[in-house]
Amino acid sequence: MFRKGKIRLALAFGLFASSMSLGLIAPTISGASAPSGTITIAEGANATPNYILPFYPPAQCTVTNTSGFQVMMYRPLYFFGLGASAAIQPKISTGNLPKYSNHNKTVTIKMKGWKFADGQTVNAQSVMFFLNMYKAVPTGFCTYTAGLGIPDQVASAHGKGNTVVINLKSSVNPLWFTDNELAVITPMADSWDRTSATQKAKCASGAYGAASTIVACKNVQNYLNNLAQNSSSFTNSMWQSGVDGPWRLTSMDNLGNATFQPNAHYSGPQKAQVQYVKLVAFTTATAEENQLQAGNIDVGYVDPSILTSPAPRPGVAGANWGQLSRRYNLVTNTTFANNYMNLNFGKNPGAKYLNQLYVRAALESSIDQASIDKNAFKNYAVPTWSALPPTTPAAESGPIPQPYPYNMTKAESLLTSHGWTNKSGQLVCTSPGTGSSQCGAGISSGDKMALNIEWVSGTPSEDVMMNAILANWSSLGIAMSHTEGTFNDTVGSCPVAYNPSSTFDICNWGGGWLFAPDYFPSGEPLYLTGAGSNSGLYSDPTMNRLIKQTLASNVKLTAYGNYTATSLPVLWDPLNTGTGEIIKTLKSSIGFQDTLLTSTPEYFHY
Repeated sequence: MFRKGKIRLALAFGLFASSMSLGLIAPTISGASAPSGTITIAEGANATPNYILPFYPPAQCTVTNTSGFQVMMYRPLYFFGLGASAAIQPKISTGNLPKYSNHNKTVTIKMKGWKFADGQTVNAQSVMFFLNMYKAVPTGFCTYTAGLGIPDQVASAHGKGNTVVINLKSSVNPLWFTDNELAVITPMADSWDRTSATQKAKCASGAYGAASTIVACKNVQNYLNNLAQNSSSFTNSMWQSGVDGPWRLTSMDNLGNATFQPNAHYSGPQKAQVQYVKLVAFTTATAEENQLQAGNIDVGYVDPSILTSPAPRPGVAGANWGQLSRRYNLVTNTTFANNYMNLNFGKNPGAKYLNQLYVRAALESSIDQASIDKNAFKNYAVPTWSALPPTTPAAESGPIPQPYPYNMTKAESLLTSHGWTNKSGQLVCTSPGTGSSQCGAGISSGDKMALNIEWVSGTPSEDVMMNAILANWSSLGIAMSHTEGTFNDTVGSCPVAYNPSSTFDICNWGGGWLFAPDYFPSGEPLYLTGAGSNSGLYSDPTMNRLIKQTLASNVKLTAYGNYTATSLPVLWDPLNTGTGEIIKTLKSSIGFQDTLLTSTPEYFHY
């Protein structure tokens, strides 16, 4: 999950909120002695880092890779989120805040002059390296949206010294362009500008948009992309020479266990306060909980299913698990995210059913979010029914009514009133056609509604939720089948947009979308036709129009949010608020929360 993870999948795509990739915050200690001690942090069940290049394709656009791993080493142009705030953080950004001019068609950025580990200055050329690669291989980056933002709205770009100037083809909403376009940029070191271990290239220094630059950058991206998927390369001198964050990776095995040490060349305001940070891989939540009981993890999580009492209200932690209460504090928080099950609108057999809004509405009306929140997540979850995070500021959107609350009677009526008959527990189309009381386009007489679903394995509360949902769908007469897979496998296999061989109808990777690095939740990478993270090939002209309205002028997201609730580009389900465990000796000044799930252990100390 990056923010689009967004984060940036978000995608982005998401890690489980229950795995609590918390960016914990603690006070700066002036005059502190040399760092000492080790912080051990649990990775999510079956969710290990598998990509290191901060120019990441959709399949690797996860919080695990970006907010929980890469950001420790590679700092973005603009850093968002610290503790409970999702706001931009100028002090720990590598660039000064952008300046807009020429009717919001020219953007000027001045870099601060931080240093990479190899001594190179993080300067304008470092930013141009990213921009040139994006221009050359736009579909190679997670948040690319054809025709919008970077690179398609960029008329020209150039950098000299510490100054980058971007000229746009049309005026933009500065809030959107800063939060969703400039925020995705991670300055990259010249030491990465190569097509082999021995062959340098000219992607970083080439003129933006020039044919020679595009050729060079395509070759560089191809080399780096292949290397970035090989975890055995992550500690090599090339990847570590481009570190400008507070941590450098010193070891990593093929299971996902990783060790970091302080980067002595870090230019930012908060230096590391411990000698080691270790990320520990687990295949199941139970295995991680066993290590918590043994006291071997400092920052971890428990599945809500083991808690004996519920949260008093969302976002507030209740009583901790008895086996851990003496040594750990239970923490929770609502992330700047939504949660959903992805739908396949492509060529899969189930697409003809999912392309009918009444079918999607019946499926959504069968999701008992209140009971799931209570029984699966022990109130460590909040209901969702639109693309906007529940914590979206009022300045960005008005309230969004819930159009499809849980109602099994309504769900059944939606199906039977559109030409379906339940015959011995199986829905059969008995009135084919495209009329208002018929089954819909592509559905023939006698067709039996059947759908398959894939969800992520290793988390008991997720299994409880999905089994409850499947039971309701089956009770309507829909023939349901399902498979389970690891987080990385599920994220990789589900999105039909870049995996045409996908066979799923409905897919749940367990985390929805964290709005990072697209911090303004306008939805263009997710629901615009042809967008890079539009995983299910959803396409709707009204959705396209509403999204584009928010990108050119400063308008509220209310109309867009309402349409995502009523049109159901995905199926909305509860957003887990997380059940994190923090060892009591670990210190923090502003609470053990991070609404963007960014890993910032430089702020930890004992």
